[in-house]
Amino acid sequence: MRFLKELRAGSGALAVAAMLAVTTAVPAGAITGDYVKDNEHPFVGLIVFYGPDGGFHHRCSGSLLTPTVFLTAGHCTSGVSSARVYFQQDAGVDWSPETGTDPDTGYPSACADGTLGTQCGTSHEMYNYGYTGMDAVPETKDAGLVILDQPIMLDEYARLAAPGTLDALATQRGRQDTTFTSSGYGISAASPAAGETSFRERLMAQSKLTNLTSASADGYNVQTNGNGKGLGGTCTADSGGPLFYGTAGSNTIAGITSFNHNRYCNGTNFSYRTDRQDVVDWIRATTGGEFSNIAFAPAVG
Repeated sequence: MRFLKELRAGSGALAVAAMLAVTTAVPAGAITGDYVKDNEHPFVGLIVFYGPDGGFHHRCSGSLLTPTVFLTAGHCTSGVSSARVYFQQDAGVDWSPETGTDPDTGYPSACADGTLGTQCGTSHEMYNYGYTGMDAVPETKDAGLVILDQPIMLDEYARLAAPGTLDALATQRGRQDTTFTSSGYGISAASPAAGETSFRERLMAQSKLTNLTSASADGYNVQTNGNGKGLGGTCTADSGGPLFYGTAGSNTIAGITSFNHNRYCNGTNFSYRTDRQDVVDWIRATTGGEFSNIAFAPAVG
């Protein structure tokens, strides 16, 4: 299994996908396949995490639910001390291995002048739902929250699918036609011959529902397929990014990009379901009074 966050390899580069193989699962990364630039979801951000020494640790993706509540994967928030989130669509496109930074945004070590509190925010308050490792698949508890130090005021934020929204799809005929949309800043191609392609910009792609009840899903995860014309999947550093229920215009999150079973990000993808009552209860308990500002989409009849 492969986690979809991205680590720094060595001292000078934001680099290769983390090969944190635990049993057969690996965390997920960037949008692959037939992806397009995502200018539809300004609340989706590129989040950089830092270790106890303040150094770059890894990067993931995620979504603002309110001006200060940022939803990501539990495996992203585990073992880190602070974070910085960038909301520019091209947050790290001009990152240079020579300088180690993007001159336009400051990624990954600073907010560019004039962007703190508008397009960039910091955090020293992070939580996860109890994530311990991918050896717990299917129930990984792979949900995380980052509370920003500065509110980011936007015209819209992500909303959560109501508890139980996806349950009917487990037995519904024609479920293979159900569309989901992934968004994130991860790797867009990976192969043993060509290596990895990473743009560090917000991309999105549509996929189709595969299963909610397989051994790796079992009601806890959404299994989707991004193979085929007009479809795309997730890869390293897409971890924590949203799985929207519907086409590109949707802002309703039904899952958090979590893992896949393929080192080169082929095959199906798995997102940790956020429409589970226990996950919603944890978000409520963690966010306190701010929970009332989180929007929920009406349950699908």
